[in-house]
Amino acid sequence: MSGLRVVPIRLSGRERLHVCRADGATVARYDREAARVDLLSQGREAEVLEALGPFLSGPVTVGPPPVPTPAELARLSLHPDDDLAPNRPGEALLVDLDRRPAHRLRRDPRRRELAAQQATGEALDRLEAAGWHTLHSVPLPGGDLIHHLVIGPGGLFALHVLAARGQRVRVACPTVAVGRGAPDPVLHRVRAGAERASHALTAEVRPVLVPVDAAGVEVTEPPRGVRVVTAGELPALARLGGVLKPADVEALHATARDRTTWTRV
Repeated sequence: MSGLRVVPIRLSGRERLHVCRADGATVARYDREAARVDLLSQGREAEVLEALGPFLSGPVTVGPPPVPTPAELARLSLHPDDDLAPNRPGEALLVDLDRRPAHRLRRDPRRRELAAQQATGEALDRLEAAGWHTLHSVPLPGGDLIHHLVIGPGGLFALHVLAARGQRVRVACPTVAVGRGAPDPVLHRVRAGAERASHALTAEVRPVLVPVDAAGVEVTEPPRGVRVVTAGELPALARLGGVLKPADVEALHATARDRTTWTRV
């Protein structure tokens, strides 16, 4: 026996298997999707492949890790406190609920908003295989947020999530009404968030309104410059392309995940 053990690690929605020594140090990484084993410790290839034996489903490429791209080097240089990539969908709401717990006997609208952001975030994270990256709960100065920032071959999108849960949504630019609620000029905020993101990233960011679990969406006056997309229509983003090259996607993602990018917008 080699004494090596295999530990699954999930990072940015993608699972990799780390081959570790008894002291916890990683000697190799196995990426199932890429069918590649990166050796971090030379001279242990046979031991690593023996440990990974039960997990291998076909031929794999074995070798040293590839040379990091400029975008990867920028990411690695980030201080953990400045890296927005680990943010969960609804991160700001989760933190707020932890600080100010919901009352047991009262309905808390934060719970409904959190469920909507989580459902949207899960749908967006599934686009990663198509070359898209999503950052959740991007903080802006003044307490504003971009619920989800999506970067991929089809461009950049700032998504604002609207929790509708069984209610009809009526869009009449610049207002949006949910159920019997009063019309709210939410589209101004959706556009403003995208404009601030465009300024921060020096690239066009398009605003998107996402009603979640709505009984129906009625658009009586098309919103200027804002796309209205239901949560079920989000996978269609994966079919968009022709705007950004893979290297541009990675570079913009590396810039966007740095918290300091957003401090002056």
